[in-house]
Amino acid sequence: MIKPRAQEFPLRPFPPEPFPGPEPFPGPGPFPGPGPRPVPRRPGQPGPGPGQPEPARPAQNPAMAPARVWFDPRAWPESLYERLLDRRIVMVHGNLDGDAATRLCAQLLTLDAEGTAPIRLEMQNLSAELPAALSVMGILDVVRGPVTACAGGRIEGPALGILAACRYRQAYPNAMFVLSEPQVSFDGTVTAVASREEQARAMLDELFGRIAEVTGREADQVRADARRDRLFSVAEAIEYGLVEGRATARGLPGLPGLARPARPARQGDGGGGDGGPGPGDEQPGGDGHRNGEHD
Repeated sequence: MIKPRAQEFPLRPFPPEPFPGPEPFPGPGPFPGPGPRPVPRRPGQPGPGPGQPEPARPAQNPAMAPARVWFDPRAWPESLYERLLDRRIVMVHGNLDGDAATRLCAQLLTLDAEGTAPIRLEMQNLSAELPAALSVMGILDVVRGPVTACAGGRIEGPALGILAACRYRQAYPNAMFVLSEPQVSFDGTVTAVASREEQARAMLDELFGRIAEVTGREADQVRADARRDRLFSVAEAIEYGLVEGRATARGLPGLPGLARPARPARQGDGGGGDGGPGPGDEQPGGDGHRNGEHD
């Protein structure tokens, strides 16, 4: 049997191999921990002499340093939405579920408590769950100030009920509307499934009845179009009655920051240029004169 002889002859570490040439750094080994490491050089490149430090790198030009656009990337969405709320503009996008509908209702009720000034509801690429859409529609029915909906992107499903619940409805040129039935699923006992199915039918009747009311069409026709997933462009949505017109500065009276100043009349203009004031536009100066005329 071979027995270790660690007690008689304890193991010792091998001594460090000698470093060839003069040592350019202090320390017992070739690569000590805290000491500087040798810089590799090209063949034939002379090294620094004794007492000569390494040449320092040139400082970076401050003008070439990268700039940060967002100083606080985590806080800019909240501050942006707060600025929009100060101008009575509410932004809603994505899929509207129960939590998002609660936040949207809270914003609308807050603006309603502050006064009866017009409210602008920006709807961008919006889809909604049926119960969430009905809850927002109920809040829009009791808001005192007029609510103008501006639709952009793809508005589909129960989100059209939110659009129909607004007093004024405008569409951006890139908007499209999909009238479709919402998808719902149930599980549970036979009695529970039958009860929930009855509730879903009642909510669908409320949704299609509201759309039929603003479009001036029969509820059965709206329901049949929803079963076919009918797609509307802006012109087709105006003809169908989903929206009243295209969203322009002159088409949104009473909203702050949307009135364009009247341009002076030029030679050859036929009286009513497209840049002049229209009905509901704010008159710059407030003196009631046109084209810069004064008494």
